[in-house]
Amino acid sequence: QVQLVESGGGLVQAGGSLRLSCAASGRSLSSYSFMGWFRQAPGKAHEFVSTISRGGGSTYYEDSVKGRFTISRDNAKNVVYLQMSSLRPEDTARYYCAASNQAYALRNAGLYMYWGQGTQVTVSS
Repeated sequence: QVQLVESGGGLVQAGGSLRLSCAASGRSLSSYSFMGWFRQAPGKAHEFVSTISRGGGSTYYEDSVKGRFTISRDNAKNVVYLQMSSLRPEDTARYYCAASNQAYALRNAGLYMYWGQGTQVTVSS
């Protein structure tokens, strides 16, 4: 079973950038079909942000983050990244990393069986 630990969150002004990291231990990330990032704002449900396939060849993004966020993975280092640029106040949320071994997990949070504890991102206006 894999353990996921997110880091890199913080407080940033609108227009700024942050890079989130998701470090895995206990099992290689290459074991998982998809590694995803989700977020949850206060009072709201989990929202899909982005996901990346096992080899990194396929990436998917929620419409509001396309062109601003970039997901990547380094299987050798067992880390997944989310580079976030041009941040907006509406990006404020707790960001979670998740792993799925389902071939069609994509945006479906229910198909990701391993989750980290999350890292808080706060964007001030």
